[in-house]
Amino acid sequence: MFNFFKRNETGTNQPEDDKPKSFWNFSFENLKKTISNTTQNLVNNVVSNVEEEEVFDDFILDDMEDLLIKADLGVNLASSITDKLRKQTKVKPSQIKEFLKEEFTKIINTAGNSELNYKDDSLNIYFITGVNGAGKTTLIAKLANNFRLSGKKVLLAAGDTFRAAAEEQLDIWAKRAQVDIVRKDGIDAAAVVFDAIKKAQNENYDVLIIDTAGRLHNKHNLMEELNKIKSVIDKLAPDSLRESMLVLDANTGQNGLSQAKLFTQAVNLTSVGLTKLDGSAKGGIIIAIAKEFNLPVKLIGVGEKLEDLKLFNSDDFIKALFE
Repeated sequence: MFNFFKRNETGTNQPEDDKPKSFWNFSFENLKKTISNTTQNLVNNVVSNVEEEEVFDDFILDDMEDLLIKADLGVNLASSITDKLRKQTKVKPSQIKEFLKEEFTKIINTAGNSELNYKDDSLNIYFITGVNGAGKTTLIAKLANNFRLSGKKVLLAAGDTFRAAAEEQLDIWAKRAQVDIVRKDGIDAAAVVFDAIKKAQNENYDVLIIDTAGRLHNKHNLMEELNKIKSVIDKLAPDSLRESMLVLDANTGQNGLSQAKLFTQAVNLTSVGLTKLDGSAKGGIIIAIAKEFNLPVKLIGVGEKLEDLKLFNSDDFIKALFE
């Protein structure tokens, strides 16, 4: 159970009813508004195109498959869903909305719990990966800010030592979020992480968030560096690693699948953080990632402010998608 609110900023316990939750939780109505374009693209367009038909024939199902692919559900998943309809006679076109809701629910639930892992009275390490431009650095800053507002002592590790000015960018965000940072420009990323873990352990930090490089043009070097960082974590603090999270930009759609494949090969991923979900019509990538890689989304970015990072709730997502 992830309890961010065990203590307030002064370290004292708070009664359950008095715990501030607004900066982590996301209201259902706001979620509906955030994914409204995805709802139109992934659900409403398909339903309106199918539900008035008498029976499922090849023409209707081919058209439906194209719509699902265009909604960034992915070729494999779109084909799997329409193939199920080809091989059965019980579900009628008028029941397509209920059918899709059931299918999407099964897929997301199979991918695992959407709660962010956290353990009280312990160091919690979050190993963050993703391509440059996905919003990785800002997600880290927002995550750090929310932990700090929850009364946690937070440290960042500037592990992207490859990209020019990456350390400076993370340093600026650390100051904005009012958290500490280990930054050692120009040295090996694994060495930075080594020092950060030692500092976090010696100075009793609750949270350590590790930034990493996201260069795709040199796949071998990227994998080698991520593996070295993971080895450092495994050696110094194996019981402290809570999440190995891939950050994806919701607007990349199907490109997110290829990114997930690459990083899955390099790191034993546990979850996804989806940035820029607000206004995107490509939120179907949540379901595609769950199906293809068995990874749950745990964090969603819904705006540009520091507080615009929210905990993802899979049940609410499905409910909002189909209302």
